[in-house]
Amino acid sequence: MNWISNSEILIVGLGLMGGSYAKALTRLGYRVAAIDRDPEAIAYALEHGIIQAGAADAMPSLIQGADAVIFALYPTAFKEWIASYQHLLKPGALLTDVTGVKACVVYDIQAMLRNDVEFIAAHPMAGREVSGVQNADDRIFLNANYIVTPTEANSPEAIEWCKSLGRLLGFRRISTLSPEEHDEMIGFVSQLTHCIAVALMTCNDNRHLADYTGDSFRDLTRISRINEKMWSELFLLNKTELLEQMDRFIGELSAFRSMLEQDDREGLMQKMRLSTERRSYFDQ
Repeated sequence: MNWISNSEILIVGLGLMGGSYAKALTRLGYRVAAIDRDPEAIAYALEHGIIQAGAADAMPSLIQGADAVIFALYPTAFKEWIASYQHLLKPGALLTDVTGVKACVVYDIQAMLRNDVEFIAAHPMAGREVSGVQNADDRIFLNANYIVTPTEANSPEAIEWCKSLGRLLGFRRISTLSPEEHDEMIGFVSQLTHCIAVALMTCNDNRHLADYTGDSFRDLTRISRINEKMWSELFLLNKTELLEQMDRFIGELSAFRSMLEQDDREGLMQKMRLSTERRSYFDQ
């Protein structure tokens, strides 16, 4: 399936990310339907023109009519949905997702999926510290990164189709990683950073800090206002990789602490120079 204007697209899970996908695809002229168990989310999206059809249950006609299905569900709910409703999918339908962990999801989905539909996984590296379709904003995709995580079960056509979705939505860089490479990378750049932000907010209970803090603390803790249900599931599903990244970080912080304790000014400066050099990679 190509991304042609008469394609029927179904989004399952109409929260912030699903709603932002819907908003972008509707703006681009596609017919977008959605399924979400929250009837208020469906009503809001219909009222504001984010989708053209929707239901708070797995309405067969919406599933059967979809050329492509984008899943914006938590990993466990995603697998449960496929097990329960894949029999309704149109033959030849292409499926993708926005799930934040891959190895524990992709292989299971592909193993249980019918032979006449194909799932090609992706991870949009975009978001906001709010939730719900009412906060949907397709501008979050602009200049962001988008990762496709194919396996040997995927066809070249489906991989290209998934990449073309990222380009269509406005992502700046489209990358390809294996599910395992993705989970190792995401354990560092996303999950560890969320752990650090949460730890910063929980290690001091002084409620007056907001009266004194500057931009550095606000920047470091921006992501600490967190969806505890989603992120706890993601952390536990990627436990091995995240623990390894935590250990690396704790070791680096311990080395930094030792330099400070020993008045090792040159050592501290060397670490800071290395930090400045590596941070420059992100500004290119």
